[in-house]
Amino acid sequence: MKKIFRSIDKNGEAWALLAFYVMLVITMAVEVVRREMFAYSSIWGEEIVRYSFIYLAWIGAATAVRERAHIRIDVLMHYINPKLKTLLYMFGDIVMFVVACVALYWSFETLLVSIKFGSVTHGLRVSLAWFLAAVPIGFALMILRLVQSFLCDLRDLRSGASVFEGNKLFD
Repeated sequence: MKKIFRSIDKNGEAWALLAFYVMLVITMAVEVVRREMFAYSSIWGEEIVRYSFIYLAWIGAATAVRERAHIRIDVLMHYINPKLKTLLYMFGDIVMFVVACVALYWSFETLLVSIKFGSVTHGLRVSLAWFLAAVPIGFALMILRLVQSFLCDLRDLRSGASVFEGNKLFD
């Protein structure tokens, strides 16, 4: 069971991103063919692409937290000692954690209002709550990844190891 959780922790977001991306690309390709060859398009295809993209964005944001891949200005980080650098990363994780908790609360509020009033999508005619859930799911995943990042940084601080700064985009 521990091996399954470790595998989900390592690859779960990547597989979810792949599934939503494939769904987006296939649906978009089908809709382009239908529009260009048959002069007909559907409302549901556009909605599937839109909501797949929303899930991609929120799950991708959580993945970026895990990989420390969010855009940041780190010029000063090259000039400070490793201990202070770790503390600054931990401070950033705490600030982001607080923001994510507030955003999670308010995104649940929106989701609950949608459930209460039975909002449905225009084309698919399914509950809008399925798609509004992307935001709290994304923030919950971010909170999980921030806690993991904070604990990893704390371990690095105690052991004196250098902090994980994420992979460089350009070298």
